[in-house]
Amino acid sequence: MTAGFPDVRPRRLRGTRALRAMVAETSLRPAELVLPVFIKEGIAEPVPISSMPGVVQHTRESLRKAAAEAVEAGVGGIIVFGVPAVKDGRGSAADDPAGISQVAISDIRTEVGDDLVVMADLCLCEYTDHGHCGIVTGDGSVDNDATLARYASTAVAQAQAGAHAVAPSGMMDGQVGAIRKALDEAGYPAVPICAYSAKYASAFYGPFREAAEGAPKFGDRATHQQDPANVLEALKEVGLDLAEGADMVMVKPALSYLDVIRRVADMVQVPVAAYQVSGEFAMVEAAAANGWVDRDKAIMETLTAIRRAGASVILTYWATEVARRLR
Repeated sequence: MTAGFPDVRPRRLRGTRALRAMVAETSLRPAELVLPVFIKEGIAEPVPISSMPGVVQHTRESLRKAAAEAVEAGVGGIIVFGVPAVKDGRGSAADDPAGISQVAISDIRTEVGDDLVVMADLCLCEYTDHGHCGIVTGDGSVDNDATLARYASTAVAQAQAGAHAVAPSGMMDGQVGAIRKALDEAGYPAVPICAYSAKYASAFYGPFREAAEGAPKFGDRATHQQDPANVLEALKEVGLDLAEGADMVMVKPALSYLDVIRRVADMVQVPVAAYQVSGEFAMVEAAAANGWVDRDKAIMETLTAIRRAGASVILTYWATEVARRLR
């Protein structure tokens, strides 16, 4: 202390925007961002999602345009969620070579080639008439092992369509091992698996279920998605997925689970992805629309927080917008 004043003044490094940028500990890169997209079979025009301003169910044509725009902005990847015209109990459209997701993956690869990492979400909830993530038994429960066979077949169909990576999100025990085995045997040993290893039974998925038209018709997903109270369970799931051959692991949702992201990032030696889910997106958009928060600042603050927690890949509906801002 000198004459009653502090000798150490951290504020000296905050004086200008350029100075703050120079000493920033955390930064975002467009290549780290992944854009989630929805493709709906049988529509002539994109359909807006009422709970997700600016997000639509795409046509094949509008999705190709969105992919090209993502590449132009520098976005690293895109992940495809399909909404088929016909659903049934086993999710037949999920592994149909002519199914909407496979068609969309092929369209994107034709449009942008290898300039964008094309990821395929791998689950059954968008394709089943009951809305659950797997094969449902007579008592209404999800049959874990019967579901694994469906996931394996779907992974191969997605790889054949041109997916650079598959991303199993159903939280079935053994799903990564079953998918890895199927891909290898089908001649796709180089296709990586980005496992939704710590996917929580969250209240923040509501808008997504409108977009993907995949809400459960009965019950919930608490028997396979993780309890929000648990973190050690998440670490166990991550370890199991890595042992089965996962190349990347994911935490979902992101903002409510920053501590989990940090724990996972400290534990593993593979890329850690985090999904800024629909409810997190919708809350910022709704608050901004009411003038309660500064939209642009809130977007960047939330993404920076996810990156700071340890995520090296971030799935966000703002990917293209933010990538343009970062360039």
